[in-house]
Amino acid sequence: VQLQASGGGLVPPGNSLRLSCALSGVNNLDYHALAWFRQAPGKEREWVSSIRSSGGGKYYANSVKGRFTISRDNAKNTVSLEMNSLKTGDTAVYYCAAVRGNPVLSSLWQSSTYAYWGQGTQVTVSS
Repeated sequence: VQLQASGGGLVPPGNSLRLSCALSGVNNLDYHALAWFRQAPGKEREWVSSIRSSGGGKYYANSVKGRFTISRDNAKNTVSLEMNSLKTGDTAVYYCAAVRGNPVLSSLWQSSTYAYWGQGTQVTVSS
């Protein structure tokens, strides 16, 4: 399974970006939980959002709730992250991740839950 993230860039505060992650080598993406993480310079990788498999729910870190939206397109094998009202604190490398199955809710925010990772895409929010 390979993941390829794209869509990052440099935007001023308050603007929007849409990240996409294309998955290959996956059968039945619907059976996979998908997630976005981010890592800012000098900081540990942190969980941003997850979407569970088989029509399950969407979950967000408090820092992005109400501004970011995760979505999946099982037919196209993609997962996206719509980011609105971006802040300088959102600056980071963003990674998409996937795991087959339906992890328990309490594990969705843990990077060790996910078996497959993309290479990351840089998002810089600056005026």
